[in-house]
Amino acid sequence: MKLFYAPNTISMSVAIALREAGLGHELTRVDFTKAEQTSDAYLAKNPKGRVPTLIVGDKALTETGALLEYIAALVPEKKLVPTDPLQAFKMRSVMFYLASTMHVNHAHKMRGSRWADQQTSFDDMTSKVPQTMGTSASYIEDECLQGPFILGDTFCVADIYLFNVCTWLPGDGVEVKDYPKLAAHMAVMETRASVQKIRELGILT
Repeated sequence: MKLFYAPNTISMSVAIALREAGLGHELTRVDFTKAEQTSDAYLAKNPKGRVPTLIVGDKALTETGALLEYIAALVPEKKLVPTDPLQAFKMRSVMFYLASTMHVNHAHKMRGSRWADQQTSFDDMTSKVPQTMGTSASYIEDECLQGPFILGDTFCVADIYLFNVCTWLPGDGVEVKDYPKLAAHMAVMETRASVQKIRELGILT
């Protein structure tokens, strides 16, 4: 397997999950400062021009949530996805919220051209980010964390996804310390060998 990633992006989730799963893989950095994500070579792998992209054999797999579940399915003994249907629902409900709402809130800061064309629109979207990300942090705090992890004492791939998205909060003008359960989750995630390794590799800075 080969993972195409960019530092501090949502692709960190897949790098962490591969470590948690103990799966061998290569890492290839996509340099956003050089617009490598829109190069012909990269678009041939992922026509969306985004990261992550995971190459498995001759297949190019994309979309973070789907990749996390794929990785978990390769190592069922690790129990990265719960077998209980209600717990699995809880896990997926958080992941879908992160993908459809919280990540989009964050993207309004730097990716306004996806939704508008005028600089005034970009400025308005950027100014709204601390509010929308704060609202999302409150939702996670009040509705999603059942203990140190989303599923209480049980770690799952949604915890990886949540950690990744919440690393963006300080840059988005949100104080993590204002959300005690979320801060505790971030702290316990920082103790995991998988997270420490991606920091060492510069995938998370």
